[in-house]
Amino acid sequence: MKDFKKYYILAAPPEEVYAALTNPATLQLWTGDKAEMSTEPGSEFSLWDGSIVGRNLSFEAGRKIEQQWYFGEQPEPSIVTIKLHPHKQVTSVEVRHTNIPDEDYADITDGWDTSYFGALQDFYED
Repeated sequence: MKDFKKYYILAAPPEEVYAALTNPATLQLWTGDKAEMSTEPGSEFSLWDGSIVGRNLSFEAGRKIEQQWYFGEQPEPSIVTIKLHPHKQVTSVEVRHTNIPDEDYADITDGWDTSYFGALQDFYED
């Protein structure tokens, strides 16, 4: 099991980034795929038409999202924490993803850079 931590800069205020990460319609706009999402702790979510699934753990509107991502049978849960920090006219996003299975690590970290925050960066730059 491995951990991942990285910062990304998005050209939008934290409130807009939070909405892009939690509103199903906005998620579908920038991912291009069906998304199921709720800001209700304990609710299940599905992104990229089921490629990423898990459970929402906690939310702080405009500031923080905490989720458990499912990878099948795991001794420890894989937890994703996304923190949004205002920085001048943009948002600094801190991502921490713990307990990533070794065999999934390369795909997951590439996905954070390209499909997840890479796509969101492109969404805000257009």
